[in-house]
Amino acid sequence: MRPLEERAARIQSRAIFEKIYCDYNKRCYVSPDPLQFLYDYDNVCDREIAGLITSALAYGRVAQILKSCQRVLAALGAHPAEYLKKAERDDYACKLKGFVHRFTKENEMSAFLYGLSRSIREYGTMENLFMEGWHGNMREAMEHFSASVNNFAGCENSFLLPRPSKGSACKRLALFLRWVVRHDDVDPGGWNKISPADLIIPLDTHIFNITSTLGLCSSKSANGKAADAITANFRDISPDDPVKYDFALTRYGIREEMSVEDLFAKWQNERLTKTLN
Repeated sequence: MRPLEERAARIQSRAIFEKIYCDYNKRCYVSPDPLQFLYDYDNVCDREIAGLITSALAYGRVAQILKSCQRVLAALGAHPAEYLKKAERDDYACKLKGFVHRFTKENEMSAFLYGLSRSIREYGTMENLFMEGWHGNMREAMEHFSASVNNFAGCENSFLLPRPSKGSACKRLALFLRWVVRHDDVDPGGWNKISPADLIIPLDTHIFNITSTLGLCSSKSANGKAADAITANFRDISPDDPVKYDFALTRYGIREEMSVEDLFAKWQNERLTKTLN
């Protein structure tokens, strides 16, 4: 298909994605997902800190992710932003003694929290820090944000908060931004200075395989360029909210009762029905 024909086909597929969104973009489908922890925080400052911690740890087995998130958040108490503003580094370092999440150990986690602590002491909120680097380009803003937090943490690069300039899709940072910028039944929102239209798809191998099969990605690897291309294709379908369907699509293969094969079967059936009609 030629580019214009491909774009027209994507736009025509909007009804299929809308059905998937309406069926599965619901809180009852959140667990098990680290997003569930954000619902415990009504205060936006606390929510953005909890979101950065849980998104940073969102790699590996789901059960271990949830366990690690629980431990770190428990160490910071009911109001993590206020705690980090006042606590000394040794305070939470002591509470995280022996912490291990795959290859993230206690020292790296403590340094990350120190970076968040210094960020909110300097800027008041993480949103203020992000907006300092916002000039209309999401990748540039993400780069400034990651570099700033990592600098406060005392390191140039961090696996917990990677930088787009290194070629990474920065899936976990993009996931955090989806959580705090969008607001619907699933994403709790809280930030109001960035439009959902500017978000980038949180791309990992799971969503990469799904979007490739659905014809939304022709890249060979799940890197930053692939994330931008997939986002552009979703922007044809949903211009004001290109990551709108991310949560619903990622339920397939995460929840035991929803397999990727079921998604592809649904997709084929919906397209066949649309063609016949």
